[in-house]
Amino acid sequence: MESLQKVFKTLSDSTRVRVLALLEQQELAVAELMDVLGMAQSRVSRHLAILREAGLLRDRRDGTYVFYRFDPPADGPWREAWRLVKRSLDADPTRARDVAALSQVMGARADRTRSFFDAVGPEWDSLRKVFNDEALRSRAVTRLVSPGMRIADIGTGTGILAAELARLGMHVIAIDHSPRMLEAARAKLAAEGLTGVELRTGEAGALPIEDAAMDAAFAHMVLHYLPSPADAIREMARIVRPGGAVIAVDFVRHDHEWMRQELGVTWLGFDRAEIEAWFAQAGLGAPLFEIHAGRSTARDLPATFIASARRPGGDG
Repeated sequence: MESLQKVFKTLSDSTRVRVLALLEQQELAVAELMDVLGMAQSRVSRHLAILREAGLLRDRRDGTYVFYRFDPPADGPWREAWRLVKRSLDADPTRARDVAALSQVMGARADRTRSFFDAVGPEWDSLRKVFNDEALRSRAVTRLVSPGMRIADIGTGTGILAAELARLGMHVIAIDHSPRMLEAARAKLAAEGLTGVELRTGEAGALPIEDAAMDAAFAHMVLHYLPSPADAIREMARIVRPGGAVIAVDFVRHDHEWMRQELGVTWLGFDRAEIEAWFAQAGLGAPLFEIHAGRSTARDLPATFIASARRPGGDG
């Protein structure tokens, strides 16, 4: 009885229900929740504290920021109560306003990254050398691809990976949301006479590619720039055929704040557990996971990982 009373008391507040609905969709910081809800920090923080005490939230620190996420319970009274509450949200005009405001917040995340890359443009090739990732890229490429395959290069930038794949005989669809980066990629491909790459403008969270159209999808040093990396993994899983591969290469979680200022990153790397969770949520098999030690260049760099998994079905 005490458990049910706690469930009913927690979910009886409309603001807490709104917070949970938002955090079920996206991982958000306090300031972002304030923007969506139109509420002061003290009020938002109070509701988050109640929800955290109830065991409904998980939080993670990313540098100086803390982000919150709601993972609906798999069973028990919380699960049934949340299902009931969610059905009531469908007819609530406040929910529609929250969804629209959330879209604006996520758009602002994407705009910050787009503005950075539009400003950098072709200079990115020299700037990105700080990653020192040529060997890692080659290892990821050779792991799961072979000539003749159709490959999606998500966040292609100046087309370095797309060009490498084309030289190996792949048919590549390269996606980026920055017009200046796509212009640089087009010039690079033309200079090398490479014809196996199709450039498309689009967002990683809503890829302009039809379902099950690709043999593999790569996100190479891209997730840390995206407003919602989980959405990108889900989209990559959608566009690969049954048996097709999804490959992500990125930084392990770190505390190098200078990367936000100098490289415009949104996230300071990722934990293995969250990458595995995103792959599972996207309906992919358990990922193979390689971790490579950080490298000392002009700057000390964090460790990197290669995570790869296949969409169930097909012959692999």
